[in-house]
Amino acid sequence: MDYRTEAPPVLRDFLVYHETIQGHSRKTVDEYYLDLRNFFRFLKHDKKLVPQDIPLDEISIDDADLALVRDVTLTDIYSYMNYLSRDRGLNNTSRARKVATIRSFYKYLTNKAKLLEINPVQDLDSPHLKKALPKYLNLEESITLLDSIDGKNSSRDYCILTLFLNCGLRISELVGLNKTDIRGDQLRVLGKGSKERMLYLNDACQQALEDWLTERDTLTLVDQNALFVTLQNRRRISTAAVHKLVKKHLAAAGLDSSQYSSHKLRHTAATLMLQNGVDVRTLQEVLGHDHLNTTQIYTHVDSDALRAAAKASPLGGVRQRKRPKKEEKDG
Repeated sequence: MDYRTEAPPVLRDFLVYHETIQGHSRKTVDEYYLDLRNFFRFLKHDKKLVPQDIPLDEISIDDADLALVRDVTLTDIYSYMNYLSRDRGLNNTSRARKVATIRSFYKYLTNKAKLLEINPVQDLDSPHLKKALPKYLNLEESITLLDSIDGKNSSRDYCILTLFLNCGLRISELVGLNKTDIRGDQLRVLGKGSKERMLYLNDACQQALEDWLTERDTLTLVDQNALFVTLQNRRRISTAAVHKLVKKHLAAAGLDSSQYSSHKLRHTAATLMLQNGVDVRTLQEVLGHDHLNTTQIYTHVDSDALRAAAKASPLGGVRQRKRPKKEEKDG
């Protein structure tokens, strides 16, 4: 699929803007295209612009233009939401994403492209979503997880889990780390949309990194830049390998590996920081959230400073217990 050739001009310009100016990933932009293609198909069918016996998934949007877009009303959007719920069985979360895409599209046409004078969906409400606290490990479980790490890859795995639990990294951010991203007590992280942020490393992170780098620097690596590599092929570790090792160590710690994941460790880091005095705006910067309301799902606490956020983690003083290495297949 290539939206640059398949999308009509009125949609293509919006997608190019998000990929080139906003820096969104190709996957995200492709999802925008699919959302809006389905919306345009519904509009053409609902407004009887195509024969009614044509299946929705077969309707072409090649001729979708500004006239079609301009004539959309809130009633049209509500009909579309009803269709998604009734005929497609989408839940509130899925429909909320569709609404967000439509709102973003019309905001672009009105505020950026200046193709519309009035935004017809500016008063569009999103489906109500329940804001539940993400699953996370408590402090005792986190320490148990770290203390259970053993085996051939223990230095690497301990370092990975320590960064997850203390810094709240996304798995894509961790996998993308290079050795040169470590700068004293700071870590350069490249987040969503290629947005760079600097995180401060507490004592536990610095020690875990030092231990891993000592081992890493003895290896003959295929990828000299990658911070984390597999010991089997000496290449940058993959997201699948990280998911696997997280699940393995969760199970070894007696924790339910079906309920927790690397992303849950990110939630754990955020929750433990907030519980120990880090304010929500500081946490927003630590996690790399664009919007504060994304961070506020955790809780509201007052404090300040990014460096304090790193030092506030109760896992900051946890050290890896040294054990004899066990022979084990690389993960």
